[in-house]
Amino acid sequence: MNYLVQIQKGIDFIETNLDQDITLNQVASAACISLWHFQRVFKALTNETLKTYIRSRRLANSLGKLLSSKQRIIEIAFAAGFQSQESFTRAFKQAFQLTPNEYRKLGDKSLFLKKIQFNRSYLKHINQNITLNPEIYTQQSMMLIGMKTTFYSNTTEKNNIAKKIPPLWENFLSRLGEIDNVIPGTCYGLLQQTKEQSERLEYHAVTAVTKYGQVPKDMVKIEIPKTKYAKFSHKGEVKDLDNTVNYIYSSWLLKSRFSHTYAADIEFYGSDYHPVSSESTIHYAIPII
Repeated sequence: MNYLVQIQKGIDFIETNLDQDITLNQVASAACISLWHFQRVFKALTNETLKTYIRSRRLANSLGKLLSSKQRIIEIAFAAGFQSQESFTRAFKQAFQLTPNEYRKLGDKSLFLKKIQFNRSYLKHINQNITLNPEIYTQQSMMLIGMKTTFYSNTTEKNNIAKKIPPLWENFLSRLGEIDNVIPGTCYGLLQQTKEQSERLEYHAVTAVTKYGQVPKDMVKIEIPKTKYAKFSHKGEVKDLDNTVNYIYSSWLLKSRFSHTYAADIEFYGSDYHPVSSESTIHYAIPII
């Protein structure tokens, strides 16, 4: 799958429908990929969320209307997806440092929304802290037991990772001794889209077992089938893991011959992992076909 072509289809849909109500699912459908994966690749490419991009494009579209039409500002506001002229004016001023009325009087056609620049720390990270060419391997089926939560990722404005994932791991690790038949040495984080394919994702903090015994209270069992994976090494603190994931989705996956299967991504936390060390290593794998 050529993800750049798919993302462009989504962008083309947005541009064609700037005067209409645009849902995130409509954009993903136009691109022929799932909502979560569209948002993940889009965020990695642009460093902004899909919802923010749509809002900024509709704001930018309003510039031309203010200059070239006699539409009332409230009509332009509604067409840009705002519920009132006041909310439109606030957002417009934040973006352009002028109110819509001031801009219309000024007639300055050179104004534009600021573009995100490359982040130097990101460039340094992908040059020093990632295995740019992953290990392609077949992950054998695994029996896992652990704890589950759902959350909104940093690809949406509802992002609540910090409130959901660290407490889940803290709770799970404190109860690891309750699980029977544990294969020692590594814990895993499983990340995938929820069944309803909404913006909400599900995350499992788990350990592998040789066989299922009694599942402790508030824990779940989950089995990963035999699947081909691309496995990367991330060097550095866990807080920088997004830089590695962004590289995987925006650079490696886009130019590879593979597509994501939409099964679970896997985080590997083994003996070389330390939560706050710059020398820590986490392995991150995505299912591919």
